[in-house]
Amino acid sequence: MAVAVVWWRLDSHAKAVYTWQLILGGLLALALARISGHFYYDTRPFVREHVAPLFAHAPDNGFPSDHALLTSFLAFVTFRYAKPVAVALTANALLVSWARVAAKVHSPIDIVGSFVFSLAAVLFVDWLDRRRRRRPPAVADSARP
Repeated sequence: MAVAVVWWRLDSHAKAVYTWQLILGGLLALALARISGHFYYDTRPFVREHVAPLFAHAPDNGFPSDHALLTSFLAFVTFRYAKPVAVALTANALLVSWARVAAKVHSPIDIVGSFVFSLAAVLFVDWLDRRRRRRPPAVADSARP
């Protein structure tokens, strides 16, 4: 909801860039998470500790946390557009992440990995946007002598 409100309040150019960053950055963060899950396996704490989790969950790979990935990604991508909202979203991401660890469905490394992947994705799309804006406009073929 907060991301939608931020988007709604932006001018048309900023809306287009924010949308592009949300889509491309989100896909990149998800790709990083999926790929890393094939290279690193973290047994979920409830499996490792032989306890019942706070809620039902599959005993699969816990790395990285999808919940932490989504909430941190939304927070990080919003910092460029609305810092106070981004701070609130970051607090939300930390709270969600803490709850996942407290519920014994994730360990801290799952959370840290998610935050790193989402930050990397946001920094990459921000770098792409800055690079795109520095590029000189293309000369039209009809304007050549």
